[in-house]
Amino acid sequence: MTRTVNCRKYHQELPGLERPPYPGAKGQDIFDNISQQAWGDWLKHQTLLINEKRLNMMNAEDRKFLQLEMDKYFSGEDYAKAEGYVPPSE
Repeated sequence: MTRTVNCRKYHQELPGLERPPYPGAKGQDIFDNISQQAWGDWLKHQTLLINEKRLNMMNAEDRKFLQLEMDKYFSGEDYAKAEGYVPPSE
């Protein structure tokens, strides 16, 4: 049976992650409160931010920026977008 969570991002009961994506309290919070769908959507958005803003994951400031944006993304606050990005037409 699939584990469900009350997703903080989408405000509904959705399938949860199989395991925490990070170690420690942050990973447990995501595991308990973020759905698979929201996590997948964040990973796509994170990739856009890394590419468009040319973030370097070896740089502590860039990692901190992404962490803050992830928190905003999941809590419904205004988060950073990739300026000028136009999704491909289907």
